Amino acid sequence: MMAHHERPATLRDVAAAAEVHPATASRALNPGTRLLVSEETARRVIEVADRLGYRPNPVARSLRTRRSNTIGVLIPDLNNPLFPPIIRGIEDRLAEHGYVALIGNTDSDPGRERLIFDQMRARHVDGFVLATATLNSPILAEAAEAELPLVLMNRTAQDYPFSSVSVDNEQGVRAAVAHLVSLGHTRIGHIAGPQDISTGAARLRGFQEAMRSHGLAVGAADVVYASGYTVEEGLRCGRELLESAGDLTALVAANDMLAVGCYGALDELDLRCPGDVSVIGFNDMPFVDRLRPPLSTVRFPHTLVGTEAARLLIERIESGEGSPVKILFLAPELVARGSTIAIEQSGAVPIRPAARRRGQ
Repeated sequence: MMAHHERPATLRDVAAAAEVHPATASRALNPGTRLLVSEETARRVIEVADRLGYRPNPVARSLRTRRSNTIGVLIPDLNNPLFPPIIRGIEDRLAEHGYVALIGNTDSDPGRERLIFDQMRARHVDGFVLATATLNSPILAEAAEAELPLVLMNRTAQDYPFSSVSVDNEQGVRAAVAHLVSLGHTRIGHIAGPQDISTGAARLRGFQEAMRSHGLAVGAADVVYASGYTVEEGLRCGRELLESAGDLTALVAANDMLAVGCYGALDELDLRCPGDVSVIGFNDMPFVDRLRPPLSTVRFPHTLVGTEAARLLIERIESGEGSPVKILFLAPELVARGSTIAIEQSGAVPIRPAARRRGQ
């Protein structure tokens, strides 16, 4: 009996004591493969492993199977409250299948993304979930070439054979514009997201199409381009938009972070939201209902984005090369709050901020 304490119990010891083949013992002890053995066998093997104090060596296992049961998850900005519930969804789904996530925050910096991607590959992650993909990303080309299991999340890339999960961006922005038009707004501006990111391009496209379909003009000064989805860029773009197109009565921001920055720009210019300008965002990230005024926005199920991305990736890993590419679009939903009101209630007489006086 003492023998077991002199050296750690091995998988072979467990298999011998449980009277099963070592491969069966291995399957029973791995949550990802436990369903492949009978419940009765799994229970017996786990009890024996506990009694012998068997500790699987994950590094040895990954060398043997070339499977580390880890997934690399790359996100562009941990400061964005949109991402925690999405990551929560990924981790919940991965845990059910015996995988853990390694999270890398790239700060939307291609050099940092490259470094993290290479380091994760060196650690033999079994696949990637990428929320960072840009339209001409060398990483996507490389992953396609190497046939790495990879799923895009909150991003799409038509040129590559990767499954993806995102919201229907165009439909979401169409709903935002329709909401503003129904409130009587006709001079509507757009703070566009970065155009090398699928969400930025798709939401701008949605804005232009929606305005056209309502017969509304979009002047050159009515769209400004953010270089990133940050509060600072929302502030800069909001300023630029309101100064160059001072007769706007409503703004569609490509995401909530930009909309939050926009609130700051309105404050600086001594304009009220929604009294002078209505603002609508996109994402319904946590806490925007707590802003003053609470932010109208376009919602989609964040946790579901994560669980679906994880599901598609696990499918791809476990069924190998042949699994079909699936492009999922989740339905957006307009959430009207206090930051958008009907133009006749607002008393917003569209005039340039420089000349702004009541009743003019």
